[in-house]
Amino acid sequence: MKTAIMQPYFMPYIGYWQLINAVDNFVLLDDVNFIMRGWINRNNILLNNKSHLFSFPLEKPSQNKLICETRLAFDKKNRESFLNTLQLAYKKAPQYSKIFPLIEEIVNFKENDLTKFILNSFIKTFSYLAIEKNFLISSQIEKDNSLKGEERIIEICKKLGAKTYINLPGGRKLYSGENFQKQAIELKFISPDIATIIYSQFGENFVPALSFLDIMMFNDKEKIKYFLEEYSLSD
Repeated sequence: MKTAIMQPYFMPYIGYWQLINAVDNFVLLDDVNFIMRGWINRNNILLNNKSHLFSFPLEKPSQNKLICETRLAFDKKNRESFLNTLQLAYKKAPQYSKIFPLIEEIVNFKENDLTKFILNSFIKTFSYLAIEKNFLISSQIEKDNSLKGEERIIEICKKLGAKTYINLPGGRKLYSGENFQKQAIELKFISPDIATIIYSQFGENFVPALSFLDIMMFNDKEKIKYFLEEYSLSD
């Protein structure tokens, strides 16, 4: 049983989606502090052949709040504004007619709980790709909440019966293979092969590392599934 545990992000870059695709259980780590000016509620899309930052408004966000305590302040006007920007940016993209209605449904989801809003975006996107995935929410898992960092991650893995824990490359500074091994859990790191994830956009120069929204607008399902497998695992 392979497990990954990450803070929830709205339509993040391809490496995050590859991580979800690589595991059996994906846990949204929402009972940790919200990171101000992080990537939980924002990312970049392509607008006028340049990277353009979008951000969803939140209700009194604070690093002293847990992610599970954070709410969207995403009223009808905000949602329409974001969708209008998306329409302006991608209306001539080859997959626009298929993807815009999906994103419209995701954005108009009647939920202000930030974690549940993002979870819905994952479920809808993988459903579109016809890929079955099991998602869990950390704050809903019974565990010792006094544990922090690596100890908390190991605790969740044990609760889920994980044999392998997979993390993004940045986790090398946070986790010890020896500590996981003591709990009979294999620690692996996923390395996205970013150099192979290149596709035609509008301009001559490819703009990399944008939101997954960009990949969906320019690539059909089979190409996206191919991109999701373009990674390597290492100790």
